[in-house]
Amino acid sequence: MNDITPPVVRPRRLRTTPALRRMVSETSLEARQLVWPVFVGEGLTEPRPISSMPGVVQHTRDTLRRAAAEAAGLGLGGIMIYGIPEHKDAVGSGAVDPDGILNRAIADVVAEVGDALPVMGDLCLDEFTDHGHCGVLSADGRVDNDATLAVYAEMARAMAAAGVDLVGPSGMMDGQVRVVREALDGAGHTDVAVLAYSAKYASAFYGPFREAVDSSLVGDRRTYQQDSGNAREGVREALLDVAEGADIVMVKPALAYLDVLRRVRDAVDVPVAAYNISGEYAMVEAAAARGWIDRDAAILETLLSIRRAGADVVLTYWAAEVAPRL
Repeated sequence: MNDITPPVVRPRRLRTTPALRRMVSETSLEARQLVWPVFVGEGLTEPRPISSMPGVVQHTRDTLRRAAAEAAGLGLGGIMIYGIPEHKDAVGSGAVDPDGILNRAIADVVAEVGDALPVMGDLCLDEFTDHGHCGVLSADGRVDNDATLAVYAEMARAMAAAGVDLVGPSGMMDGQVRVVREALDGAGHTDVAVLAYSAKYASAFYGPFREAVDSSLVGDRRTYQQDSGNAREGVREALLDVAEGADIVMVKPALAYLDVLRRVRDAVDVPVAAYNISGEYAMVEAAAARGWIDRDAAILETLLSIRRAGADVVLTYWAAEVAPRL
């Protein structure tokens, strides 16, 4: 045993103290990189807890304003708003109504925070349709891509008129970024940016989100969201969105698609976002509640993994909690 030649190269030297580890850390996590997804329910008089997402609520308009002020004070990268209407219909008319919950909430938040916090809105119909799909349906019950694009254009104009800084087309309709960009520019909203949900996969990890937005969906979204086995397709979608005018492209979900995230980051020259989605959040919270994992450490490791894979921006329900620790 005493004849072993000591190693010359010792990587452990740079792991000796917390200060050394901090100095050579390859990946950072900062508040400015985190976007807080939030839900606001029409007609609510007090926040409504979401049972499958402990600590997350459907806000009232008042509590959403307070959350936005908190986010601005923390230096977060933004807030992404999802509106949940009291009434739904087949064409999602509440999404384009200037007095609908999403557009009213956007105006509320913009009035609260001004330019101190980028205000983002989810541009999709699934929260507003009684069938729960992300677009309007044809007579045979299929999602009609091009008819949906016309609604997306109108929705983009309504959100921009409410004061939104970035719209997030998330329905995975072919051509959605081009149509949204043209609608915004045609209405004089050339400064409103497009955060495109480019590589959005049909995932089992969306379950808690369906509760969060009171989804009416029966069936699935596999005719428009991507198949989980396809990585090249995710890159193709991102490149198409950049060509159509996307200012930021996003991969969703994050954890099960870190390889896609890295490929997209390597392929495009615009900022890349990733969405640490509801099921990913719920798994950590559930395991931590049972004492199976160290909650705080697992949260930071999760977010760092998304950053390490190439995300410039991370949408996460932990944003406001994590920011003070950074």
